[in-house]
Amino acid sequence: MNDDPPALALFDLDGTLSDTRHRLHYVERTPKDWKAFFRAAGEDPPLAEGIALAKEWAARCEVGYVTGRPEHCRRATVRWLKAQGLPVGGPLWMRAARDFRPARVAKLERLRALARDREIAVVVDDDTEVCEVYEKAGFTVVRADWMPANATLAKAQESEGRT
Repeated sequence: MNDDPPALALFDLDGTLSDTRHRLHYVERTPKDWKAFFRAAGEDPPLAEGIALAKEWAARCEVGYVTGRPEHCRRATVRWLKAQGLPVGGPLWMRAARDFRPARVAKLERLRALARDREIAVVVDDDTEVCEVYEKAGFTVVRADWMPANATLAKAQESEGRT
């Protein structure tokens, strides 16, 4: 009998599982309205490709989430995941208040911490810079390319540490 916990399949949310395009207008203007941007996250349409992939991985691994969303979005995020029929019992890492490090730094730190105690089977993310650092660190990565990239969101992830 094996007492080791199951391997983890980790998914990003925005642009991987959820379609953020309906709320981008909040951060494409000056000043950016981050509160409204995140408040609207619970209304994101699902991205069928990402949802299907998460469900596929859930059949053989524990599914968890590594997102740049701030911690104050946790309840709305869990409700959204449940509404999509996705598992919510695994890890859900979200940014702490005032953690504005680039996504590639913050997410890699969290992934390495998770990997100390668990096997990471796969990581799925839409951010090319995040995917590159994951791959360089030796993780198996699926690049979520099913939603067109958005320059404003990419800048927010890397230079503003916002998602």
